Amino acid sequence: MSSSPAPDPLVVGFDLDMTLIDTVPGFSAVLAALGDELGVEFPLEELTARLGPPLDLLLADHLPAEQIGAAGDRFRAIYPDHAITSVAAFGGAHEALAAVRRHGGRTVVVTGKYPDNARLHIDHVGLDVDVLEGWVWGVGKAAVLLREGASVYVGDHIHDVEGALAAGATSVSVLTGGCTREELVAAGTHVVLDDLSQFPAWLDEHLLMTRLAALEADLGAHGSVLVAYSGGADSAFLLAAAVRALGPTNVVAATGYSHSLPEVERDPARVFAESLGVEVLTPETHEMEREGYRANAGDRCFFCKAELIDVLVPLAAERGIAAVATGTNADDAVAGFRPGIRAAAERGAVTPLRDAGLTKAQIREASRIWGLPTWDKPAAACLSSRVAYGVEVTPHRLARVERAETAVRDLLADSGLLDLRVRDLGDRASVEVDAALLPLPDDLADAVLDAVRRAGFAEAAIDPRGFRSGSLNDALGRSTP
Repeated sequence: MSSSPAPDPLVVGFDLDMTLIDTVPGFSAVLAALGDELGVEFPLEELTARLGPPLDLLLADHLPAEQIGAAGDRFRAIYPDHAITSVAAFGGAHEALAAVRRHGGRTVVVTGKYPDNARLHIDHVGLDVDVLEGWVWGVGKAAVLLREGASVYVGDHIHDVEGALAAGATSVSVLTGGCTREELVAAGTHVVLDDLSQFPAWLDEHLLMTRLAALEADLGAHGSVLVAYSGGADSAFLLAAAVRALGPTNVVAATGYSHSLPEVERDPARVFAESLGVEVLTPETHEMEREGYRANAGDRCFFCKAELIDVLVPLAAERGIAAVATGTNADDAVAGFRPGIRAAAERGAVTPLRDAGLTKAQIREASRIWGLPTWDKPAAACLSSRVAYGVEVTPHRLARVERAETAVRDLLADSGLLDLRVRDLGDRASVEVDAALLPLPDDLADAVLDAVRRAGFAEAAIDPRGFRSGSLNDALGRSTP
């Protein structure tokens, strides 16, 4: 068993004229100035009604063939003086580019415009663009889109559709140019939007559906999976997705029981898995017997995950199950220092959520759509994550952390508490609750600290910064959950 490579990063291409910017005022001004110089009265409204084709084609019906080359050169030369300041970005343009960035993607502008003038427009209106390629038209755009790895191309013209289709990209068309919905559909576009203000919502849905389809295909290819199932949002979603793709008889849920798994998590996890009709295994894991785990250095999670996968792989083999799968998602894969992911990969575990490119936010959204009760479940890392690095992990320490968190949850049950961590700092405890709840009323704060001390801590304090996922990693200078 081996993990697949990470999915290709998102790259979205955009046309410029009449897609990102309203070029009509500037183009008209340049044509008028050029006409004055040449003694020609160009039909401005006609020529700007369907901007997009190369300038030579636009001028062909109005100038002798031998004059077109020189006229085009002059047009481009005087363009900066007449066309830049009067041209604005369309509403939604900046938001469309930001939507790509929000998904960790790159933006590529592929336009038929002269590159230097295109750059002036982009800089003037402040478009966030990674790559600009000019003087490219129609199916010629495909070469650039393929080179940059673009999976989506957004334009306003039927020839933009041709470029997208030739590159095998999803064609998204906007109606801000001169082409009608009917013309764009007839050209083969996949999507028609009124304008770019609709693009962010479309992109969110498109990526989610595309990645869910990739997940289903990946799971289906395995034939059967044993899911390393903690009961959290990620592994619960993976379990449900596996059942959808393979059927319950080809899926097994396995939850490693040890001192590091809170008792409160066990029954809800088992009930959810059983509701899907899958077999639920609860093997004991013995990470505490691994010296590296007890030592609790920065790589503690490596030894924990190594123990879990070493226990699950033989169980999968006994049942003839093709793969052991973990709930690692696409955000985890880029989160920096993640020794647990390395341990699982070295032991052949697969990561279907990561391989499909599904982020934590997308997993929660898909879980909500599917009606899974875990869609909004707060993150619940193992109890050992509460123990400061360098402090030995022992059953005693984990038990008192769990007692303290149970008591604090009871005390704050009516306050809207979502996230809670009682951090074991060795000789004292630090209590982290949602920042929105701070400062706690004095009487409630006193009750919380008394409860933590009764759980076995000599000293306790409430962190005024509130809950911060992975706050103990600050001591390592690394970012992990």
